[in-house]
Amino acid sequence: MTDAQPPKSSLIGRNLLAGIEPDPAGDSGHEGHPPRMGFFTDTSVCIGCKACEVACKEWNAIPEDGMAFTGMSYDNSQGLDGSTWRHVAFIEQNKPVVRGDGDSGNGDSGLRWLMSSDVCKHCTHAACLDVCPTGSLFRTEFGTVVVQEDICNGCGYCVPACPYGVIGQRPEDGRVFKCTLCYDRLGAGQEPACAKACPTESIQFGPLDELRERAAARVEDLHRAGVSDARLYGHDPEDGVGGDGAFFLLLDEPEVYGLPPDPVVTTRDLPSMWRHAGAAALTLLGGVAAVFAAHGRNGGKR
Repeated sequence: MTDAQPPKSSLIGRNLLAGIEPDPAGDSGHEGHPPRMGFFTDTSVCIGCKACEVACKEWNAIPEDGMAFTGMSYDNSQGLDGSTWRHVAFIEQNKPVVRGDGDSGNGDSGLRWLMSSDVCKHCTHAACLDVCPTGSLFRTEFGTVVVQEDICNGCGYCVPACPYGVIGQRPEDGRVFKCTLCYDRLGAGQEPACAKACPTESIQFGPLDELRERAAARVEDLHRAGVSDARLYGHDPEDGVGGDGAFFLLLDEPEVYGLPPDPVVTTRDLPSMWRHAGAAALTLLGGVAAVFAAHGRNGGKR
């Protein structure tokens, strides 16, 4: 008689902190859940209107960012934080603009703008979930990650745990906030407010598998048109976070957009760290016990 092997869908013997994870919602306890939903943001058609930022703030009743200018950009919101869940980056480059036929043209100034609407990535392996001590962060039936602000105790552990720097604390009480992918709207069969407001369909919402297929086809179209720099970011289930629930088509290196080039879930090595810490503690205790044993023998001599 041979030992029965656990089914592939079993959690036994698996490291859920890293690696390929085909069903994050199911492994979080949701049975009969809908397909995983997400965002595909095509930065090649973003015009920087910030309609997504406004719609996000209006629907979620998020405090406004003010109209202060940094002196470095026309972008007033500057980045994602506890009161900015969608952020459109303005990136000015001294680089010839490539036309649809692949020709950069003669007489072009070389100035181009890159626009990109950033958001929480709703990671497959979300370190913020791993470190939250209160259960304020949870995985929804749609595979997204949501903060319950009434349970958050403001400890801030999730802030440094996020490899993208998405989560921010509000100074009033220290609680954290971030994009919920409009969880309340999803439950009512509606699309998120930012995608609804986007006039160019730069922000696309739907089942994640369908979005990945659509994004791959879009990259091929751009390559055929001569836009050789077009590439996808955050779409690969085999990357360091198991793939993102919100991924992007970029026209330059991720660093240009303020994105980490090779993100890794920050809790990936916790199991091995605990094993090493346990081994070190046992070694230390063994050494202390040996010292006391030797001292006892020597102290017993007259």
